[in-house]
Amino acid sequence: MEEQNENQLNIELSEEIAEGIYSNLAIITHSNSEFVLDFIRVMPGVPKARVKSRIILTPEHAKRLLSALEDNIEKYEAINGRIKVQPDHPGFPMNFGGTMGQA
Repeated sequence: MEEQNENQLNIELSEEIAEGIYSNLAIITHSNSEFVLDFIRVMPGVPKARVKSRIILTPEHAKRLLSALEDNIEKYEAINGRIKVQPDHPGFPMNFGGTMGQA
């Protein structure tokens, strides 16, 4: 019989969740007791965007998420090179800087 570590967590990932949801915009808000991360997909030429996923975290977990993201970005950049970030632009470009397509 195999012994399980008491600190081991068994995590289940359904097929639907495993597919993921694409997001190219995140809006983060907070109160004194929680951080709310709204993940949004903005499409070129579409003036309305919809929140695709909302994650609510305690302040402590938000800080842990920040640390984990920093660690993973550091590891990514060590292998793939520095991630280039465009200078801040006023507002969000609704046409993504390209031309509008026509059908």
